[in-house]
Amino acid sequence: DFGSSIKDNNIIEVKVAISSVDENGAMKNLKAEKFNNFHDAKVNVEQLWNKELGKIEITTNDNDKKTIFYTALYHCMIAPNLYSDVDGRYRGMDDKIHTTNNYNRYTVFSLWDTYRTLHPLLALIDRERSLDFAKTSLDIYSQSGFLPMWELASFETYCMIGMHGISMMADLYTKGIIADKDLTLTSMLGSADKKLFGFDYFLNNGFISSDKEHESVSKTVEYAYNMYCIAKIAKLQNRYDIYSSYIKKAQYYKNLFNPSNTFIQPKENGRFILDFNPTQIDQNYTEGNGWHYTFYAPSDINTLIDIMGGDVEFCKKLDSC
Repeated sequence: DFGSSIKDNNIIEVKVAISSVDENGAMKNLKAEKFNNFHDAKVNVEQLWNKELGKIEITTNDNDKKTIFYTALYHCMIAPNLYSDVDGRYRGMDDKIHTTNNYNRYTVFSLWDTYRTLHPLLALIDRERSLDFAKTSLDIYSQSGFLPMWELASFETYCMIGMHGISMMADLYTKGIIADKDLTLTSMLGSADKKLFGFDYFLNNGFISSDKEHESVSKTVEYAYNMYCIAKIAKLQNRYDIYSSYIKKAQYYKNLFNPSNTFIQPKENGRFILDFNPTQIDQNYTEGNGWHYTFYAPSDINTLIDIMGGDVEFCKKLDSC
């Protein structure tokens, strides 16, 4: 909006808006923000951020700690981003224009990065947006046949690993944030039916062999967690037929557990590789190594402790790590 002429002090105020739909959508978004100048916008934004960051209060006399904490909390709220226009329109996964039904459509679901801690946190401190995330995810499934993996502007990048749209939906559901009870389970099952990125090897063999798929160890254990998430929701819905099937698949992480050294490690041709080095970062892991992924059994920690030899041996393993 270049309606104002250049002032004597050479300051130019520019208003910018975007839309995934069209120029008309961008203009509507621009007009919806009724700020006359930069100062008014700045004051409003500061008030909004103080409200959001004020959801968690910490007590300390150390201002550096306050700065670190609230900066981190601010980072937690950068994404996902609002994607739909003020009139509810947005460009969907099918490249068609859709209109939301009384919710805000979001984008940037970098779920391998966020399913462990960010979305569980937001489910506690931002239930309203988290419900929008669930509704968005179900719309993504309805338009593409797959829950988001690493969605960006209604495009699935297939970046990173796992099926953590399933993980996010399960966490929201168990916290009472339910967009659609039946479609939630349907979307999970539908996503797990795609058999992408080594998942068919996981289903057929109970693990992914190192010579068949890169990042085989990480994918095996993360797929196992995804299967647990499906089993969990199925059980909550009294679908014990589905629960029984998927809780067995959730145990597949054990198939890469080597009792001789108590590491979760890669296999080739059904055998553990001989030159295994748990500190090595290679094609068998995703941004990690054998030490990191040996402790990845988030749904079955007690069993992991048991197969490592009990509490004492498990603590030794942690100390060694």
